[in-house]
Amino acid sequence: MNLYSRATSRSFSSARDNFDWALFLTAAALAVIGVINLYSATSAARAGLSELYVQQVYWLVAGGILATVVAAIDYRVYERFAYLLYVIGIVLLLVVLILGRDVRGSARWIYIGSFSFQPSEFMKLFLVIALAKYLHDDPRAEGRSLGNLVVPTVLALVPVALVMRQPDLGTALIQALTFATICVLAGIKWRSVVTLGVSLAIAFPLAWNYVLKDYQKQRIVSFLNPEANILGANWHAHHARIAIGSGQFTGQGFMRGTQNQFSFLPDQYSDFPFAVFAEDWGFFGCMILVGLYAFLVLWAIRIASLAKDRFGAVLAVGVGAMIFWHAFFNIGMVIGLLPVVGVTLPLFSHGGSSVLTVLMGIGLLMNVSTRRYQTSSRTL
Repeated sequence: MNLYSRATSRSFSSARDNFDWALFLTAAALAVIGVINLYSATSAARAGLSELYVQQVYWLVAGGILATVVAAIDYRVYERFAYLLYVIGIVLLLVVLILGRDVRGSARWIYIGSFSFQPSEFMKLFLVIALAKYLHDDPRAEGRSLGNLVVPTVLALVPVALVMRQPDLGTALIQALTFATICVLAGIKWRSVVTLGVSLAIAFPLAWNYVLKDYQKQRIVSFLNPEANILGANWHAHHARIAIGSGQFTGQGFMRGTQNQFSFLPDQYSDFPFAVFAEDWGFFGCMILVGLYAFLVLWAIRIASLAKDRFGAVLAVGVGAMIFWHAFFNIGMVIGLLPVVGVTLPLFSHGGSSVLTVLMGIGLLMNVSTRRYQTSSRTL
């Protein structure tokens, strides 16, 4: 057996022995529950929707294969191609602005025949990898000022600006907040955090007047006055709250939720699957679901704390932050605590690009976790 074969054999053996079952089982549980919920969400024989859960299974299988490949390749290989992946993501976002097809007032997808994908979803991971590369190469271990974060800030602002041009406020928020989370956990000075917060507060009126689209402003206004315009801008949020309330503690039962079955709940398979789940399974089921997401995020932080180099630690933090902010915004908007911003619920909402991105992120977490016993480098 040659040296390469021995090294490969040791690598597979190490990955097998250190396989992160907690991460795998949590992600698998969310995916399975998500398919079951999607079946309920599309069970009322709506035209063109009844087979969406089958499509979701296909995407989960494809995403599982991608996650396996991502996990099998040593994550330090991605460090060498971090900026190349970032540039590819930026180019794809520019292609969307030039060739993207307008759907419901926004152009977010690239179409190749009957196949389509959303580059902004994959850009979330590419951004995390690029930020991990930069912070890994940065000799500072802590106490970073805003001046020290100019380069990573530019790395984040470019895709955020391009996504806002589509326009896609929800995805832009996820990218910006993932970046902010990485910065905070990477050791930014609290004085710099306060300065940044004050700057954002001052900039909000400018964003309101010159950045946000009219329909985005309407969503915020509707959130502040939830009982107004129920037949218009507040229709989605209003019926989502009714669905959640009708579930009470134990739910109405699988495929028996009236708001869903009688088609009062719009976008129940994409933006509002949590409302379907809450109506079917009630408060008890929702606590289990939220617990699974909380465990997944906390496990990502644990993986980051055990990572043997700064690159792996930032990767884990970034993926965990991406999943957290997705779940936070989606559940928050469904229960009425946040404005409706069109953010998917990880492994629950229907959508190929979203499913593939989340599972590739899970693959990165598995990658860092299974290699935590290998030779260390710099820490976060």
